[in-house]
Amino acid sequence: MMRARGFRAGTALVAICLAMPAMAQPLLDPVFGDNAVLQRDQPIHVRGRTTPGERVRGRLGDTASSAMADRDGRFELVFPAMAAGGPHRLTVTGASGTVQAAGVLIGDVFLCSGQSNMEMAVSRAQDADNQIAASGDPLLRLFTIGRQTALQPLRDLDKVSGWQAASPASVAGFSAACFYMAQDLRRSARVPIGAIQSSWGGSRISAWMGDEALNASGMGADAGLRRLYARNPEAASAQAGRIWEAWWRAATGDAPGREPWQPDAGLAWQPVPQIAYWEDWDNPQLAQFNGTVWFRKIVNLTRAQAQQASTLSIGPVDDADQTWVNGQPVGSGGNPGKPRNYSLPAGTLREGRNVIIVNANDSYGKGGMPGPGSIMQIGFADGSVAPMGTGWDYTVETRRLTRPPRAPWEDTAGAGTIHNAMIAPLGRIGLRGVAWYQGESDVGLPGYADRLAAMMAGWRQQFGHARLPFAIVQLAGFGAPSTSPGESGWAALREEQRRAVLADGGRSALALAIDLGDPVDIHPGQKREVGRRLSRAMQTIAYGAAHPASGPVIDHAARTADGHMLLTFAGVTGSLEARNSAVAIGFELCGTQGGSCRYAIGQVSGRTVRLPEDGQAVARIRYAWSDSPVVNLFDAAGLPTAPFEIRVPQ
Repeated sequence: MMRARGFRAGTALVAICLAMPAMAQPLLDPVFGDNAVLQRDQPIHVRGRTTPGERVRGRLGDTASSAMADRDGRFELVFPAMAAGGPHRLTVTGASGTVQAAGVLIGDVFLCSGQSNMEMAVSRAQDADNQIAASGDPLLRLFTIGRQTALQPLRDLDKVSGWQAASPASVAGFSAACFYMAQDLRRSARVPIGAIQSSWGGSRISAWMGDEALNASGMGADAGLRRLYARNPEAASAQAGRIWEAWWRAATGDAPGREPWQPDAGLAWQPVPQIAYWEDWDNPQLAQFNGTVWFRKIVNLTRAQAQQASTLSIGPVDDADQTWVNGQPVGSGGNPGKPRNYSLPAGTLREGRNVIIVNANDSYGKGGMPGPGSIMQIGFADGSVAPMGTGWDYTVETRRLTRPPRAPWEDTAGAGTIHNAMIAPLGRIGLRGVAWYQGESDVGLPGYADRLAAMMAGWRQQFGHARLPFAIVQLAGFGAPSTSPGESGWAALREEQRRAVLADGGRSALALAIDLGDPVDIHPGQKREVGRRLSRAMQTIAYGAAHPASGPVIDHAARTADGHMLLTFAGVTGSLEARNSAVAIGFELCGTQGGSCRYAIGQVSGRTVRLPEDGQAVARIRYAWSDSPVVNLFDAAGLPTAPFEIRVPQ
């Protein structure tokens, strides 16, 4: 409950600030408020607002700075680098008044971000009661940024908790991976630590990227379409719908005019039993169905109704929808809990028969149109409505397709939408490092390594730190274990993470989690160990510790004189160890073609693994290439070997 009160207080503070008259006293951005932790050994950039054009003077401890507010009333004070210590008082004074922040510490600040496995609270992780009870530390401070999106970069944070010292009340609802990392770093660094948690479950990496990063990774068109949506939602929705339609035709081969969204499409329609998730329809075919279902509703309108400005309201759609009226795309969304309300351009509706088609695509958990039916309607400018809470039809799409495109203004699958509201407003805040745990939502979407590299570059530019360290959690196992070699979207994403780190010139490192997963739970509970491994990575890349950052990672592969494969690993503490077996498992020898991989037994010696030749062609070697692999190759530090795919010199 403490965390919830903090969010309300933070939101209320912003609302009060926005309503204050022009000559109100200066205001500090929330991240510089009471009990803040500011980054040591770097120039300190303090931001806030006051009367436009007003000169403000600041004092932090024994240091001083001054600045002039711009025409929007924004100011930025730059203080010289300071050593760890405190508490200090931060004071900003102008002609309009004075604002102060008390209890400010100088130490190391870490930003933790990603999707649900970073967002997952300490209270939901293993051993929560004991860890929460022992969490008190006045020199470990926590700051949470709540969920928010924006179509353009914002300058102000909203929905923030404020800085809180670690205690049972503040820790319970805080990110478990972030807290355990920060707690471990407090013990090793012996300075005040500040942890900023900014994450959102189910989010794709594209939502966390600024426009320059989107451009650099080939997503500039998405950023442009999002900006169009900010100016003209109807035009952007129509354009996004056409992109969706082109994807469908390419994926299915359906000819123009014969697609399922056409008003007279010859589909096997059945009556919707009830407005509810399809898993609740008592239909065995849909009891555990993740995929696509088409919905249809026929509405008859008068000429007067069809000629009015109107809004189509269909309620939430889980996970995502693309919606048409009379064969014309009118909108899409990707937030499962957000009701869909689509403005209908003039000419969309007709006198008489109108056909609404909704494509509902679900990838996890329950799916469909849960209603309630009372909010499903067409609302007209004169205040009247055409109810749509009954009389829907459906048909299940039997073709298994790639993931459909998503509109770039969506909350979690958009292009820059989360970055604009939850990263951009941090400005040039000083950081010691970033912990990143994300990727589940990008499985099956090519190019993750490029997106991750572009995001890291963009954040480094924003925070003014060209070598800002990133500790990246490589995805844990999830899903049914494999019984034979095959392709794996999760393994491919892990490989993209590994390659992005490898190309980053020592500025980033993996925190391995392949042994910490749960085949039936996408949110494994061992977040304390994830935090410890994040801390270990940070100790190496941010503090220069001598120990390996990640644990065993593949270095190179070679052929021996007798035709066997010899793998050499870097980052090994002591020697490699095969647990509970005389051999290492999880290796695959592969040819050049798909379907050519076969399991191989590894003989472990020191920092190498030898794979016997099997008389077949070997062009590449894979390890732990499965959604949820079983692994037994560790080093003396108890760290698992990172999954990989590597080519073998011919």
